[in-house]
Amino acid sequence: MPYAELAYTILSAFAPEIPSDDLAKLVLETYHAARYPYARESVRAARVAPLTWLEPGRFGILELSNGPTLAFKDMAMQLLGALFEYVLTQRDTYLNILGATSGDTGSAAEHAMRGRARIRVFMLSPAGRMSPFQRAQMYSLQDENIHNIAIRGAFDDAQDVVKALGADQAFKSQYRLGAVNSINCARIAAQVVYYFAGYFQAVGRVGDPMSFAVPSGNFGNILAGHIARMMGLPIAQLILATNENNVLDEFFRTGVYRPRRSDETFVTSSPSMDISKASNFERFVFDLVGRDSQALTTLWRQLAEKGAFDLKTTPYWATIGRFGFVSGANSHEGRVATIRSIWKRYRVLIDPHTADGVRVAQQVADSRYPVVVLETAQPAKFADTIQEAVGFAPPRPAPFEGIEAAPQRVTELPADAQAVRRYIEAHALRGRD
Repeated sequence: MPYAELAYTILSAFAPEIPSDDLAKLVLETYHAARYPYARESVRAARVAPLTWLEPGRFGILELSNGPTLAFKDMAMQLLGALFEYVLTQRDTYLNILGATSGDTGSAAEHAMRGRARIRVFMLSPAGRMSPFQRAQMYSLQDENIHNIAIRGAFDDAQDVVKALGADQAFKSQYRLGAVNSINCARIAAQVVYYFAGYFQAVGRVGDPMSFAVPSGNFGNILAGHIARMMGLPIAQLILATNENNVLDEFFRTGVYRPRRSDETFVTSSPSMDISKASNFERFVFDLVGRDSQALTTLWRQLAEKGAFDLKTTPYWATIGRFGFVSGANSHEGRVATIRSIWKRYRVLIDPHTADGVRVAQQVADSRYPVVVLETAQPAKFADTIQEAVGFAPPRPAPFEGIEAAPQRVTELPADAQAVRRYIEAHALRGRD
């Protein structure tokens, strides 16, 4: 199937309240080639998410970064923007979106929501911790419905602010706050489609198992893979790759979940994964404990009190193998070496996050199955690391030339929920409820 038809087929299961004709139109408008013009080779430009084989039939990369901000987040965010606009128009109302980004979510969300009259976006990002390209993509937007807020701290600090304000039901209701992070389940549903698209391009015969390697920070993308597997897609392994912030790798190796404080979170050359508290991990653990909400509540209470929990000695850990997860972590030296080796061997440039996925897949993948790595972003967004790895700056599409020199508009605030609350109160969209 073309990607749009595949997306419609899968998303219909998640959105029964949207009339089928309306959903089909939204999906068709979102997933057509003109919105994803940046494929590596023009011959493949007609495919929204083409598969690039490095070793035919054995090892490849699913291109997910051909959209307007050169990151995989575009694939789900463009649909989310269309869905928001559809629902808000149907209900004749408005929405103030509050989100946090470690690099790519913010720009993808802002480019999907910019200019939409019924939406105002307040996007928090860690001050000084993204690449210059990532900052420019966000902060150079001059649309009046886009508000960038640089938080003095790490991504986890920004995410904590979002969660704190989202948990304040009175404030959330008064200002009609919505979410675009992978906290929003609609984004996860849209990401489920990646796995089906990759699978049908990769396997020779439907029903044969294969594996996916996923660079993981907030656990949203690989959670979508977990959902696809639970839906029946024959995924042999879900290979979780982290950088030096290896909280998730530690859990899948040891059973111990111990998020780090912001001052323990490393600033790395794969910055979109500089996360120590993954929002979506709780959703997987819910399945792991048999969808027992009381058991989940007990674990998160223990996490709040002791800073960690250990499942290794519980009956739950004995069942984790049925979910297909394996994991590993990578370092700066490892990702530079991987970028260099993939370029030398295959003449394919990959970004640092995708390099984490490639490196971990090479280390832990079961060789009986084909492996596809989900691409995170295009190399142009991380020029310094690419230069270090291969000795030249990555090419960038013409529309992005000189983006770092464009005027930027951003407000810096402390990592304090009350400070952000006051900013939203002063700038929020208000209208008829």
